[in-house]
Amino acid sequence: MSDFLQGTDGWTLLVIVGLAVVTVVARGFFFISDSAWQLPHWAQRGLQYAPIAALSAVVIPEIVMSQGVLISTWQDARLFAAAAGVAIYFVKRNVLLTILGGMAVYLPLHLGLGF
Repeated sequence: MSDFLQGTDGWTLLVIVGLAVVTVVARGFFFISDSAWQLPHWAQRGLQYAPIAALSAVVIPEIVMSQGVLISTWQDARLFAAAAGVAIYFVKRNVLLTILGGMAVYLPLHLGLGF
């Protein structure tokens, strides 16, 4: 522990402590009041789209980029697996089948053909 403190300057420690305080206050903010909190209707409606937006922000770059650069060839197993997953989801509306179908397309193309 002393090695960690010797290699860390004061500003870094101050930032770590500050971020910890902000996190605790932000997460504990709703416990301060005794009355029930009600989000406005527009906020509740907007939060319905948050999981989809977050998932898209994580998954889509993984599909269309390789090492920070857009892929330039159709010989990429991720494209075919994503297309198969989308098709399976729209036909069956089952997330587990979507994952299994996408992986069933991805693994043979990636491991077998080297896509």
